[in-house]
Amino acid sequence: MSRNYTPKVVTANDLRLGDVVYLTQSGQWSRLHNEAALYSEEEQANAALASAAAQSLIVVGAYLADAKAGPHGPEAVHFREVFRTRGPSNYAHGKQVDLQEPAKVA
Repeated sequence: MSRNYTPKVVTANDLRLGDVVYLTQSGQWSRLHNEAALYSEEEQANAALASAAAQSLIVVGAYLADAKAGPHGPEAVHFREVFRTRGPSNYAHGKQVDLQEPAKVA
């Protein structure tokens, strides 16, 4: 009996900035999880991971993370990955600042 394959995205950390990044369909790196390429075939995911691992001057610690298709792109399914999509937890910087809505003036 064959096992079901859980779709994956390739994630790593940007070597220069330390940000969590995701491999896109075009082979570029994005800080946004929903821009990641979602691999539903194990062979494709492994090939993408090998390509990412070869980019050692750009990223470090590349690995495959479980994900699912969502209305706006891939969505993380494991708590650790959901947490990583939000950025550093100690204070707002990096993508947290970029994604915040501007303060409303009363």
